[in-house]
Amino acid sequence: MTNPVVENAPAANAAVEGENGLVADEDCSKHYEPVVKLEKVETKTGEEDEEVLFKMRSKLFRFSKELKEWKERGTGDVRILEHKESKKVRLLMRREKTLKICMNQYVNPETELRENVGSDRSWVWHAVDYADEERDEALLAIRFRDSKDANEFKDAYDKARERMSGLRTQLEGGEQKAEPDAEAAVTEKKEAEAEAKKEPEQQKSTEKSSS
Repeated sequence: MTNPVVENAPAANAAVEGENGLVADEDCSKHYEPVVKLEKVETKTGEEDEEVLFKMRSKLFRFSKELKEWKERGTGDVRILEHKESKKVRLLMRREKTLKICMNQYVNPETELRENVGSDRSWVWHAVDYADEERDEALLAIRFRDSKDANEFKDAYDKARERMSGLRTQLEGGEQKAEPDAEAAVTEKKEAEAEAKKEPEQQKSTEKSSS
């Protein structure tokens, strides 16, 4: 069976006949500059000044008090980040594909991870979370591929708690040192005022003795 032939079809490289006769083939190799040039915009995530201490894929859940059940928040890489200057440590997790934040909270040195009942690869804890940019006191659960990954996360989390505990002690110690310095400044001021009052009295006694 032969392929059907379209009568009077122009050849691929033939000239195209227009209203005013024959015109040259259109050159598709020409390059045209765009009318509007868009400049590259650098988007900041807030993570540029932080160091990644831990990273692992996991699934996050939040307990709904209204429905009395666990609701999935998202799947992605849970990360433990430490700020390079302030040294504060936080937990951050973004959903895969959309990269929308589903967990964002500072590590609380007093908050321990508890084993999820019936699972050796999941942890539960109470947290004050700001994933939606609002304070949210939530009960969260995080699940990993296996118990090995879950234990690695717990070890990293406990180390983060130690870092935050040390930072808190350091800050509290700085405040305690600042208080005696302030008291010393007040004491020095009072002593200087007392010395200033003594000077006129000494001058009067000197004048009487000379007369």
